[in-house]
Amino acid sequence: MRLIDEEYTRHPFYGSPKLRVWLASQGYEVNHKRVERLMREMGMAAIYQRPQLSKPGNGHRIYPYLLRGVKVDHADQVWSADITYIRMHSGFIYLTAVIDWFSRYVLSWEISCSMDLQFCVSALEWALATGRRPEIFNTDQGAQFTSCEFTGPLIANSILVSMDGRGRALDNVFVERLWRSVKYEDVYLKDYSDMRAAAEGLRAYFEFYNHERPHQALGYKSPATVYDADRLGDRRLA
Repeated sequence: MRLIDEEYTRHPFYGSPKLRVWLASQGYEVNHKRVERLMREMGMAAIYQRPQLSKPGNGHRIYPYLLRGVKVDHADQVWSADITYIRMHSGFIYLTAVIDWFSRYVLSWEISCSMDLQFCVSALEWALATGRRPEIFNTDQGAQFTSCEFTGPLIANSILVSMDGRGRALDNVFVERLWRSVKYEDVYLKDYSDMRAAAEGLRAYFEFYNHERPHQALGYKSPATVYDADRLGDRRLA
């Protein structure tokens, strides 16, 4: 699982067949069914067009994708959430985050030992508790995000709900880039011993990511600089 996580982060377009071949080249002879099972356990899916990328829960409502052709040009226009696998020295946990598309600013994050619903709802509540509201909130069709517990607060706050269509994983590309940064710049370097250490380390990393780390796509400004400047109307900085 550690090897799959590293190779998938390097090449997120790899599905189980290519990962099986790569694992064999590293001396691990496993069949593709085992690779598929481990990828499901880690919440991974290759980025290419394919059916049933994410499965909603039974009875959960699927909302239409609202961002086709939309130019994202200001803060709090589009927020997005996703889940990723975080390895530790022994075992693994899951990380979810809410990010502003325009500025790449991470509004909230949570970790969990399972891919349950509550830690996603908690991250959403934390983001909304800032008093900020997006015009559109975009997720995939996973059961955590199609649940009434998650979509209810969005609707109650007059936020439009958007969900990636099947085979449209690249629609959440900003979050995928965040996961790559988190893993290469923090998780793989620290090799956290347990969940408490991971929580403390990730808290420090996200503070650095938001307020200090320069982003090439933002003209080498930090997400916080762009997010706050845009919200205050200072387009010279944004």
